[in-house]
Amino acid sequence: MQFGIFSVGDITPDPTTGVAPSEGERIESMTRIALKAEEVGLDVFATGEHHNPPFTVSSPTTHLAWIAAKTQKLLLSTSTTLITTNDPVKIAEDYAFLQHLSGGRVDLMMGRGNTGPVYPWFGKDIRDGIKLAIENYHLLRKLWREPVVNWQGQFRTPLQGYTSTPAPLDDTPPFVWHGSIRSPEIAEQAAYYGDGFFHNHIFWGPEHTAQMVRLYRQRFEHYGHGAAEEAIVGLGGQVFLGASEAEAKKQFRPYFDNAPVYGHGPSLEDFTAATPLTVGTPSRSSSAPSASPTTPATTSASCS
Repeated sequence: MQFGIFSVGDITPDPTTGVAPSEGERIESMTRIALKAEEVGLDVFATGEHHNPPFTVSSPTTHLAWIAAKTQKLLLSTSTTLITTNDPVKIAEDYAFLQHLSGGRVDLMMGRGNTGPVYPWFGKDIRDGIKLAIENYHLLRKLWREPVVNWQGQFRTPLQGYTSTPAPLDDTPPFVWHGSIRSPEIAEQAAYYGDGFFHNHIFWGPEHTAQMVRLYRQRFEHYGHGAAEEAIVGLGGQVFLGASEAEAKKQFRPYFDNAPVYGHGPSLEDFTAATPLTVGTPSRSSSAPSASPTTPATTSASCS
């Protein structure tokens, strides 16, 4: 089992001060989180990818390469890389290069992205999201496994006699996660290839997450990759810890109440009861964590 921490790099005003960090300050704070993750013994740091405000994480490989140079053991990942709007040829190059720079400490999590306007910025249509994810990943796998690629698909120009450089480190591509919240097609894709399935278990109740994970495990076994319990599952969760449960809730409540996604909606108590959000102390919290107790941020855990 691995425990880690990830950030999507959003820039929002601090509800207790009204001050928003600059883009540079937000990038620096994410770097400090990654370095602290290695210092305290966490296994993974992952960064999101967005190309629109209020986010600042448009170039994950640039940031992860910087972090790789400052760490020794930390596994570097994404949360997520946009398989739909990125060219799989460029993904193959960038993440193999990062493998070499980091000594192999790279995972790759694929996601479709849920911000509609981003698709046309990169010449894509959000209505093709599932088909793009399937076709682009199929090409990415070929680029990492075949020295010369001839390929033709629906969404990009054909390739003839193409060789991706650099090749994956030691001819071993990065481990791939397929991230999804609600799409069974993505769980099916992960199972088909025998890859990992990451369910970002931060909004939906446990019944939905269990259903998605069960589907993935069953299909993983169906495709002959091993027993269902051997399938590799990752879960996201959110944790805020304080000196006492009361103090943790007092500190975290204004951030929860004004969060850009779920703020001004359910109460903190209702949300912790229905989702893995955990607010409390390492020994006592307001809900049982589905991931790992750690610093105030989004966390992830993976297990086989």
